[in-house]
Amino acid sequence: MALESKVVDYGYDDGLARITLLDGDRGNGIGVACVAQLLDALRRARADRARVIVIGATGRFFCVGGDLAAMAAADDMPVFIDDLADALHRVVSEVQRSEAVVICAVQGHAAGAGFPLAAAADIVIAADAVRFSLGYTKVGLTVDGGTSLLVHTLGLHRTLRLALLGDAMSAVEARDAGLVARVVPAGELEATVADVARTLLALPAVSQAVTKRLVRDAADAAPEQALRRETLAIRAAAARPDGTEGVQAFLAKRAPTFTDPV
Repeated sequence: MALESKVVDYGYDDGLARITLLDGDRGNGIGVACVAQLLDALRRARADRARVIVIGATGRFFCVGGDLAAMAAADDMPVFIDDLADALHRVVSEVQRSEAVVICAVQGHAAGAGFPLAAAADIVIAADAVRFSLGYTKVGLTVDGGTSLLVHTLGLHRTLRLALLGDAMSAVEARDAGLVARVVPAGELEATVADVARTLLALPAVSQAVTKRLVRDAADAAPEQALRRETLAIRAAAARPDGTEGVQAFLAKRAPTFTDPV
């Protein structure tokens, strides 16, 4: 059996865990290997009793969302998407439930499930040229990856605009909406993240962990229920003709022809 390729790197040093997506030049597409390695890295951070976790990426993109080529190649796309969405949601839940403060360093565009993956962190720091977008309806699918979490930060109608029209949000707009904590030039991102991590590590561990839990529980008493609703919806979307058409059209770089009745 071939060894699974390494697409996520993990490192730990003195309270700080770093989790890095390694395939940014090809989009860091969320596939089976990616979510499995992300979950493993987060669990290693928990075992190491990390106080701060930095999630970042290398290359052009932070994450462009689900691996549509793998979805299209699956024997049963709805079942494949169901399994993949469930695995991704475990990653999102691990980020939210972690006692560590999670920083997301967004160096490149975050699209599809890459957007809520970044937003799941406690503190988001972005390079100034970054753009955030959803775009699920453009491929005949429904929002996933914890998109419902965006409503708490961005508000109902801004989230609806992003989800329904597929508009992109700049890093500055995301900062002004409260999602991104700091926007910095790309060359200053690493140093800024390191400075924020040092600040967090200098603060008392227990009060940080309890404060994170209190604030997150106040924001949403049942986040896992929202994630499960997203899984069921995207599986149903993938089973419809428009879901197949949207994915195939995206991969073929042509305009899709949607025919499903409402």
